Parts: sequence; C-alpha cells; structure tokens
Amino acid sequence: MKELKASMAGTVLNVLVAEGEAVSAGQAVVTIESMKMEIPIEAEISGTVEKIHVEVGGFVNEEETLITLGE
Repeated sequence: MKELKASMAGTVLNVLVAEGEAVSAGQAVVTIESMKMEIPIEAEISGTVEKIHVEVGGFVNEEETLITLGE
C-alpha cells in the first residue's frame, strides 16, 4: 500500500476519486487550497483507492495522509 500525503498544509477543496476507484500514476486525486493557490495532489503510482482519510472543507497538515492506495 502507498499513502499519498499532503505536500503542504491547507484546506481540502476537492476529493476527485472514490474508494474502490482505480487511479493512474499522475492522476489528480485531491485538490488542496493553501496560500490562495489550488494545489493538485497526484497519485505517484497506479492502484486502487483503498481509503480516503480527508473530507472536503477539512484542514490538513503537511505530510498528513490523504489517501491510501492499494494494488
């Protein structure tokens, strides 16, 4: 399993995937707003979304786990 983590602290604007969904490496899975910028968080590997750890509108800290991917 691979954990996708926030690259910086911010507010979750969008969760672009659902649990059980297949994703490709490079696909945007979450959008975070930080310092008035929208930052897409991309899957580093292809896999299946096992668990979504965040909700839209929630605050996340840098390096906080957003999504867990399985193979």
